[in-house]
Amino acid sequence: MTATLQGHNPRTGQPVGVPVPDSDASTIEKALVRAWDARRAVSSTSLEQRSAWLRGISAALSEHRQDLVELADSETGIGAGRLEMELERTCVQTELFVQVLADRGYLGVMIDHPDPDARPVARPDVRRVLQPLGPVAVWAASNFPFAFGVVGGDTISALAAGCPVLVKSHPSHPSLSVRLGQLVRDALEDAGAPQGAFDVLHGDEAGLTLIADARIRAGAFTGSLSGGRALLDKANARPDPIPFFGELGSNNPVFITSAAAIERKGEIAEGFVASLTLGSGQLCTKPGIVLVPKASGLSESIKKALPAELPVPLLNERIHTSYREGAKRLLEAAPPDGSVVPADLSDKPGFWTTPALAVVDSSVFRDQFAALSQECFGPFGLVVECASDDDLVDVARLFRGCLTGTIHAEETDRVLAARLMEELAERVGRIIWNGWPTGVAVTWAMQHGGPYPATTSSATTSVGATAINRFLRPVAYQSVPQFLLPEHLRDTSKAPRRVNGTVIAPS
Repeated sequence: MTATLQGHNPRTGQPVGVPVPDSDASTIEKALVRAWDARRAVSSTSLEQRSAWLRGISAALSEHRQDLVELADSETGIGAGRLEMELERTCVQTELFVQVLADRGYLGVMIDHPDPDARPVARPDVRRVLQPLGPVAVWAASNFPFAFGVVGGDTISALAAGCPVLVKSHPSHPSLSVRLGQLVRDALEDAGAPQGAFDVLHGDEAGLTLIADARIRAGAFTGSLSGGRALLDKANARPDPIPFFGELGSNNPVFITSAAAIERKGEIAEGFVASLTLGSGQLCTKPGIVLVPKASGLSESIKKALPAELPVPLLNERIHTSYREGAKRLLEAAPPDGSVVPADLSDKPGFWTTPALAVVDSSVFRDQFAALSQECFGPFGLVVECASDDDLVDVARLFRGCLTGTIHAEETDRVLAARLMEELAERVGRIIWNGWPTGVAVTWAMQHGGPYPATTSSATTSVGATAINRFLRPVAYQSVPQFLLPEHLRDTSKAPRRVNGTVIAPS
């Protein structure tokens, strides 16, 4: 019998939506065949055609905004306000890739003309361009049902690159995934995209099949460290290993200097708590660890600002259980004094919890770093009290890869801030100055990625214009006649290029 996925309302724990059957082997195979057969038709479409696909998707999302937000909220409990903002962000990132395609700089065109006098030997005509990898598998995330879901940044950037996309839906919001899948398919069909350019599959077996299938040429994942690492290992164990772009987990440490704590104690405490608890603490950029001067009293200010009695819903039963277990483990590793433990809400229907906090000395943090640095997905924060600003820098050296690192400092902290920034630049993908890591701007310059275990490929980003580069690879053409060259390598192309080492702007 085929298993089914059923969404649950986190506020009540009750099933919502229509049960969604897991994709069976026949359905998965048919989707793979369609994607593989479509790969050349998809990759050979003009940039104008692909732009029309993306505009059609954005328009469909906007047209059905209210129904999509209501359905998403019923399955995730995230709240209509944040979901409306997230859906708008999803449209914005789709429209960004229309700009990326129009710019054409992402193609990385380079041309070296023949040079009979080149040293040490004569040089032939060589032309290089980035080309689509082929069918891409995307694993949708739980906590961003729009922006990192079925029609999230991975899907949109892969389509923009010219790759067919097969999405493995997330079980937290199956009904929404079905609805989004249908909207995207219809929009692509209306825009004239080849059949097989996009599809949605459901269930764990679909995910395992995709990562192992030779027709899949890249994978993109947002989720847990354990789940992402398992898929990464499978991608690397294939006879033909493929790129796997996983966002796995991050503590996103925040460093507060003594001068900043003295000058802005209340503001920093409230800002940290607001960022920590945003979205019930279920954001990949949540500042899970804050390092403060011990003598500043900032720890007490943070505790006072924490809405410890306010229940918040978590996405699903698995995350709810994991949060309680993770918080318990971290609280046991920390001294009991100064802790704020989650309230017992077992008698409240649904997946509710409360924010929690542990306070430890930097010496304890060093001694138990492996235990205390584990990510706790949900509204849990760890405050590390440092003896001095030098201690702050020493603790910074302990951290492994993270998505972000934040520094709160004053103008008088120039030397200290430079030291902290030097350490963070080796460990994170984005450094924030006097701000908070939650909220990732969808821009050309954004970097959303970091060294392992934050991501599996620190040279790439899953947000921003250069996310498209994940699904492209360079191909060089040597001494190939003009009529056989890809369009953007021909002398008649208007794409920006580097010719004989000199950048030529588009005409």
